[in-house]
Amino acid sequence: MAIVKSLLRASVLLAASVSAGVISRAANGTLDACPGYKASNVKTTNSGLTASLSLAGTACNVYGADLTDLSLTVEYQSNQRLHVVIKDAANQVYQVPDSVFTRPTLGKVYGQSDLQFKHVDDPFSFSVVRLKTGEVLFDTSAAQLVFESQYVRLRTKLPTAPSLYGLGEHTDPFQLNTTNYTRTIWNRDAYLVPEGTNLYGDHPVYYDHRQNATHGVFLLNSNGMDIKIDTAGGQHLEYNTLGGVLDLYFLSGPTPVQVAQQYSEVVGKSALMPYWGFGFHQCRYGMQDIYEVAEVVANYSSAGIPLETMWTDIDYMYLRRVFTLDPARFPLQLVRDLVNVLHSRQQHYIVMVDPAVAYQDYPAFNNGIDSFLKTSNGSVYKGVVWPGVTAFPDWFKPSTQTYWDNEFASFFSPTDGVDIDALWIDMNEASNFCSYPCLNPELEAKTLGDPPRPPPVRLGSPRSIAGFPAGFQPTCHATVTFNVNASTFQGENIAVLGNAITLGSGSPDGAAAVNTNGQTYPIWSATIDLPANGNFSYQYIRTEPDGSYIYEATNRTVSTGGCNSTSATHDTITTVSPPQSKLKKREVFTAHPSKIEKRQAAGSALGLPGRDLINPPYSINNEAGSISNKTLNTDLVHYGGYVEYDTHNLYGAMMSEASRLAMLARRPSLRPMIITRSTFAGSGRQVGHWLGDNGADWVHYLISVSGILQFGSLYQVPFAGSDVCGYAGGSNDLLCARWATLGAFSPFYRNHGEQGSPPHEFYRYPTAAAAAKVAIDIRYRLLDYIYTAMYAQNQAGTPLVQPMFFHYPNDPNTNALQYQYFYGPGLLVAPVINENSTTTTVYLPKDLFYDFYTHAPVQGAGAEMTLTDVAYTSIPLYYKGGSIIAQRANSANTTTELRKQNFQLIIAPDAQGSASGDLYLDDGVSVEQPKTSMIHFSYKKGTFKMTGTFGYDSGVVIESLVVLGGISTGGAKSNVAQSKTAMSIALTGEKTMQL
Repeated sequence: MAIVKSLLRASVLLAASVSAGVISRAANGTLDACPGYKASNVKTTNSGLTASLSLAGTACNVYGADLTDLSLTVEYQSNQRLHVVIKDAANQVYQVPDSVFTRPTLGKVYGQSDLQFKHVDDPFSFSVVRLKTGEVLFDTSAAQLVFESQYVRLRTKLPTAPSLYGLGEHTDPFQLNTTNYTRTIWNRDAYLVPEGTNLYGDHPVYYDHRQNATHGVFLLNSNGMDIKIDTAGGQHLEYNTLGGVLDLYFLSGPTPVQVAQQYSEVVGKSALMPYWGFGFHQCRYGMQDIYEVAEVVANYSSAGIPLETMWTDIDYMYLRRVFTLDPARFPLQLVRDLVNVLHSRQQHYIVMVDPAVAYQDYPAFNNGIDSFLKTSNGSVYKGVVWPGVTAFPDWFKPSTQTYWDNEFASFFSPTDGVDIDALWIDMNEASNFCSYPCLNPELEAKTLGDPPRPPPVRLGSPRSIAGFPAGFQPTCHATVTFNVNASTFQGENIAVLGNAITLGSGSPDGAAAVNTNGQTYPIWSATIDLPANGNFSYQYIRTEPDGSYIYEATNRTVSTGGCNSTSATHDTITTVSPPQSKLKKREVFTAHPSKIEKRQAAGSALGLPGRDLINPPYSINNEAGSISNKTLNTDLVHYGGYVEYDTHNLYGAMMSEASRLAMLARRPSLRPMIITRSTFAGSGRQVGHWLGDNGADWVHYLISVSGILQFGSLYQVPFAGSDVCGYAGGSNDLLCARWATLGAFSPFYRNHGEQGSPPHEFYRYPTAAAAAKVAIDIRYRLLDYIYTAMYAQNQAGTPLVQPMFFHYPNDPNTNALQYQYFYGPGLLVAPVINENSTTTTVYLPKDLFYDFYTHAPVQGAGAEMTLTDVAYTSIPLYYKGGSIIAQRANSANTTTELRKQNFQLIIAPDAQGSASGDLYLDDGVSVEQPKTSMIHFSYKKGTFKMTGTFGYDSGVVIESLVVLGGISTGGAKSNVAQSKTAMSIALTGEKTMQL
């Protein structure tokens, strides 16, 4: 077999050698032996320079065939941005398509650029220098450039112990490790978001924060890669990619905020979310039926905890098939009734849609056959996800958008469908449960138990649900607890099948599962609703690991009593388990030979021919193993000739764009709000992001801060947040209370939990419920302030949330701070970082702050401060001196009512007695705003001014100004001088007044 593989590889490489500029791979060498390149034909252009790069010696062919001829293009695109591209001279190597990522246009440089490109001809290397100081920001002389058919290496020198941030998505420390550290980028389904691994998103940008200035470096490349940061051979950062070109953007800063703004000019400005999207959201995977969803809504209302939006996970689907409703558990009329109740209460509704479409005879599959990914023989590619065997849309194909639009228009029809207000998309890395090579997806699905057996059908709500119509109230029915003695083996389960709808109506796929545990086995039990006063036949079936069933020879009968009657059976199963050796269990497949891709034309930038698309010579540190494992096969060819090997990391981002367009087609005038799991650079233009399937523990509570800082401040995906209280595992009152307060200060705020874990809606815990009420009250009063900050990011790229060093770049103590941050420009959030404790520390730079709750001034000393007696219902917050924050005078139960509340201005002067702030007003939902207001407030030594534009009439006024003042040191809180002036200032024109 080894000889056959060697011959196969040799023949492939021979074929590759005929491609322009590729040397056939004769033998593996070492990277140290790679000759690098030499530059020639260097020409100055109006915007920079171009050059030819040729291999400087004998090819090393370590991880593919060395390319002999490259091209270099350098563009000074603006005063702050330098663009450097190194690609093959023949333009065959894959590049991120313009249809997916809109590259910035060439701007104009006024005077001199902040950055200077320098190069050495032989051996070729280049450096990027900050012109003003001469500081070298990027220097590739650290190692020879390697550019092979399936591997590219570029290394840059770094200063000792650098402060680096980015290279996501990850749950590693916010300030990256710089010794023996590898960041792998290859999007995957990453349950529990483990540290040190590749996660859902691809953001190959890093911020290098130095003593005097900050700069950014972005590599536009969607191939899998390892980015290594180490001190061996000198401190360095090294890109190791599976292909693609070196498409580099250098951003000069010099402040961290300016780097973020400049990055937004490259990847695009973030989408402005609807005002109501900043309200509190609730979801839980594992809802039994529509009655349970309605109960959660009602319980929040009775608990007095504002709930803006109710979400439903894939529970609503029939056997987990997208664009379907489970008719027995989520009947259309009751779902529409739920939505109507929510809308009548000024609340909203969101459901999940996955990309994988069940490979079944139903409309969503039949309508999409022409739009699905195909194998080389033209058949629909099959994977395995929640509904079992699935197909996957090819987002590159133009007709796929029409297919997606039509499914949305039909299923989410406001008149006769599920009238959602926004969308949640998941599993779009793309996730595939089938282990590579997935030669038998049907067997794999059966072995995995997908689709999973639905929960028992209920014949109505077991309790009255306040505020909901008659269809949600208890009905007349009986309950029967089925108990059966049945010995089984691992993987075999028991279900009860009968002639009632709650027993499957004779279909084994709908049979009700019965359960057991270590204490009750071999007794299996399930309590099932049945119609009252009836006679029903039933039997127990064994569900086998291969998806087959073993039936009893005869049916049993059970009779039910009147309304609310209960009864039980005590049976012994009459079948026995089959010999396990005869069961068809999960097979261990031998991987088939890798497909060799051959179809690209010269100059197409679609990818070199002759590559091993399944097992590339260089192996990135993918946590899932093979790059095709648990995802789409990387030898699949998309419409247009793009291969999954190159475009894997784009799949989720392309689904995001298609879904946004589908939502716009459905309601063209309203801003779509879409929350996605998988992202790529620039995804913030279309969607927000939740931080994935975290754990219900303190570690993930802390990690969530780094997550929102990464996406909000570094990647231009500001509308981000974690699963509050933790997705997986058992949460608890104190953890959930702390997380309720922390989550309230993330842009996206949602409580979500996993099927099988104890539910943790806030109202289920006394402390968490109290904490949520306090936190949501503060969040809502500050909602216009953070909405204004969101608008600033949408317009200029100024991050809505910012780490401490963004505000204090000259204070090195802030570089590694990752658990405290600024929420908007003027509010410091310092969550408790010690588990089960009311004591915490906060670092306050040398600046003036004011306690949010008492308004007491606190003079920061550039040191940590210990806080004691921090209640579980509270979170330390500080106004930053120099800020004016427009907050609502009162909170409300919904954001619609909140918009009717007057404003209060908090004026927190700095040490010089000055402060400023902004307030943006619009209707909160429209794509095109006919009228807006952008109001600027300023205060200096007693004089208050309000200027700006005043197009939007909010119908409310500023009812008071609160000027904070006085000083306390060392964190002591004291009674302080402050003035509160009651007034009525209309937000319709300029105003100057002496306070």
